[in-house]
Amino acid sequence: MIWLVVFGGLIACAGNPASAACQLKLSPPEVVVQYGDPFSVNCSSLSSNTKEMGWESPLGAIQLTSGVSFLALKIKNTSEWEIPAQCYSNLDDGEQCYESLPVIVYKKPKDVVMVYPSPKGPMVEGKDYPIQGDIVDVAPARNLSLCLRNKNKILKCQSFDKPNLLPGNISYVFSLTAHRNLDGTQIWCEAEQNFLPQGPKLPQIKSKPLEVVVLYPPTFNSPTNETLETAGRKITLDCNATGNPTPMYSWHLPDPLQQMNKNEKQLILTQPVQFPGTYSCTAFNSQGTTTKYFTVIEAPRDQTTFGAIVGGFVALGVVLTIAGLVFVTPDGTFSLNKGNYRRGRPTSSGPV
Repeated sequence: MIWLVVFGGLIACAGNPASAACQLKLSPPEVVVQYGDPFSVNCSSLSSNTKEMGWESPLGAIQLTSGVSFLALKIKNTSEWEIPAQCYSNLDDGEQCYESLPVIVYKKPKDVVMVYPSPKGPMVEGKDYPIQGDIVDVAPARNLSLCLRNKNKILKCQSFDKPNLLPGNISYVFSLTAHRNLDGTQIWCEAEQNFLPQGPKLPQIKSKPLEVVVLYPPTFNSPTNETLETAGRKITLDCNATGNPTPMYSWHLPDPLQQMNKNEKQLILTQPVQFPGTYSCTAFNSQGTTTKYFTVIEAPRDQTTFGAIVGGFVALGVVLTIAGLVFVTPDGTFSLNKGNYRRGRPTSSGPV
C-alpha cells in the first residue's frame, strides 16, 4: 500500500502538463516566401483562459495584446534570410505558451551554367566525361536539385540539403558515359527548387544546351550472318551499317572474276546461280571494324514438278509394256491382227 501513496503524491505534485493548457495553432503552419515578398500568418489560441497574445519576430514583431484569441503576423517585405518567428500567449494562471513558425526564404537561381571539359570535341563511346553544372546565386542550399537531361530523360541527378541560408553558388560535376544514343542530340543542366506542399511550384531553370557528337564503331542494321537461296533472278546482299564516322565497306567475293564497286554497302547478284558460295562484307571506320557473311545457295527443286516428270516417264513405260504384251508376236514381229495366226498358212474363217 505504501507504493500507492507515493505514486499518488507524485501525480499531485506534477499537476497538469503544460501542453494541455497551451494550445496555439498557426495558419499556415509553415511559410515559404521569396525574398522581398510579403506574407501573413494567423496565430489562434484554443485555450479558454487566454489573457494576452503577441509575436516575436525580427520583422513586424507584435507586442502583447490583451483580450484576443487570435493574432496575425503581417510582413510587408521579407528582407531577412532567417526569420525566427514565434507566437506566444499568457494564460490567466500565469503560464506562458509558445509556437514557433518555420519560415523558408528563397531566391530563384540567377542562372544555370553547364561547363564542358576542355578542349571541346567529339566524345568516344564508352568513355566517361566530366560535365559540371553551376547554379548561380540561389538560396537556400536545400530543397534543391540539379539534373543532367537529354530529351525527356534524366541522365544524372543530384540533390542538395546544405544549411546555407544566404544566396550563393552551388556546383556539381557529373560523370557522363558516352553512348551512341546521345549522338546528334542535346544535353543540358536543369535546376529545380522543391518546396511543396507548403510552398509554390517553381519552374525549372535550364542551362544552354550542348550539341553532342559521339564517335562509335559500325553496327550492321540486319543480322550479321545470312543465308540466301537463289530462287529469283537477282539477290541483294545488304551490308548497310551505322557508325560515326560514316562507315566504309569492302567485299570479298567467292569468284575472283566477279566485278563490282567494292565500296558499296549493297551487292546485287543478277545471276546468283552462277556464283554460289560465301560472300563477306567488312564495314569499318576510325572506331572499329566488323564483318558480315552471306551464304548463297541454290534453291531446292520443286518437288511437285519433279514428281510430275517422273510420273510421266513411269506411265509411258507402263503403256509400252502393255503394248508389247498385246501386239508383239512370239517370233518378235509386231502385228495388229487380234485373230489366230500361223506362219505360212492363211487363217481359216470357216468350219474345218
